[in-house]
This record gives sequence, structure tokens and C-alpha cells, in this order.
Amino acid sequence: MALPPHITWLVDTGKRIKTTESAKVEIWELRHVDDAAILSSWAKHFRNHYCADNILDGLRQGTGLTRAQFLNLRKFPSMQAPGPSIRAGDFSEILVSDFIEFTQGYWCPRERFSIKWIPNESTKGSDVIGFRFAAKKGFSEKDEMFVLEAKADMTGSNENRLQVAVNDSAKDPVRHAFSLSALKQRYLERGNDADANAVQRFQNPTDNPFKLRSGAVLVCSEDAFDPDVIKTTVCEAHPNRSNLALIVVKGDALMALVHALYERAANEA
Repeated sequence: MALPPHITWLVDTGKRIKTTESAKVEIWELRHVDDAAILSSWAKHFRNHYCADNILDGLRQGTGLTRAQFLNLRKFPSMQAPGPSIRAGDFSEILVSDFIEFTQGYWCPRERFSIKWIPNESTKGSDVIGFRFAAKKGFSEKDEMFVLEAKADMTGSNENRLQVAVNDSAKDPVRHAFSLSALKQRYLERGNDADANAVQRFQNPTDNPFKLRSGAVLVCSEDAFDPDVIKTTVCEAHPNRSNLALIVVKGDALMALVHALYERAANEA
């Protein structure tokens, strides 16, 4: 996948917050601006997670709906509750997928949103999974699978949402097998044996060991960012604590950005 231009807005501040357990939390910023060309490119990239442009007309055929109407009514979470919270969550997961693929160098499959049956519900399974291979050919114990849990806080809450991400990440080993199986099936149904085999490489860690990385990510608006709360994050009970990345991505008026992206994604389809 080509590097999307909005990735230049995702910047590592270089700042780190140390928790009470002395774990380090990376602080990134999404420094978005009102650039129509970049926002349009981002909206297309965003839309294609739910529906490829080349099948949109086929999907809406027989519904009597325009492209924008079909996307808003059948694919995108709505503006009515619980739609906004689902929008924030979907946005965060897609942004984290972009983060690990375009800034960290992982292969990050993007099948999660195209198989959503109900727009106003979250997709089950691990939020974001990325893969990295140590060599161009064959498999190695140095191959990596990076599984991340993403949480959003764009309006301010009374809980430590990074802690919620850590807690849910601790449950991920139970969900890995189901997520990998669903992803592999998707590729097999498309006749994409190469990607199916790449996913298969990570299905049996006992016989084919690899490095498992975990991640807990908070995507929040600047107003919801509270370093003192983040410091209280506890990771002691996490089963992969020694390979757990803690990350916060913050930005100005993110909920307004989310709604604007969905609107542009529908209207420019």
C-alpha cells in the first residue's frame, strides 16, 4: 500500500510518560490541518476500509440509494447513538493500523471493516494485527506478530482509557486464533493463497515459534489528554508485559475530524 499523505500529520513528539510501574508511554500527535487535498485522499483511504470503490455501485444496485446514501445507511456508523462512539472506535483502529504499517513497518491486513454486518456495532476479535517477517523467503523465529488494542476518548471520560486498552489487550491471546482464522478464510475465499499462507505462519506458535508483541493505544482529543491519569496505568497482570507497547495519540478536536472524514468519504464517493 502506498504511503498515504495524512501519515505526515502523525508525529512522534519524543515525549514519554513514566507510569507508577516505570513503564514508558509513547506520546504521538495527530497534527491535522485544513488541507482539502490531503483530507480527500484520507477520506478515500478511510472509505475503502469499509467498501472498495470498484464494487460500490454493484453493492448499491437494486437499493435505490445513491453512493453517499448507501455508505451512510449501510456501511458507516450513524450520527445517532451509539453511532458516534462506534465512529470514534473505528477511526482509532484504522489510525492505529496506519501507524504500525506506515511508521513501524508491519504488514497490516485491512479486512476488519469490510465484513461488518451492522454499522453501529464494533467488529469482534483483536483490534489491529500486524506482521513482520525477518527474511524475504521462509520463516524465522524472529518473525513478529504485533497485536494492538485501541481505545478512543474524544469527548473526555472519567476513566483511564489507556488502562482499559491494557486490560482488553490482556484478553487478546484468547482472540488471536479466531482473528487469524477469519483473516485466513477471507484470503482463501479470494483465492489469495500467498497472504493466506503468510497468516497461517502465525497460527501455531508451539511448532512454529515467533515473537509476539502486544500494544495498548489510546487515541484522544487534546482536551481528554491527562498525563496524571495516564501515569496510573498498571500492566502487572498483562501476560505479555515484557513485550507490551503503551502509546497515546492525541490531537485537536478529533471528534469533529472524525465526523468530517465520514462526511467527505460519503460525499466524494
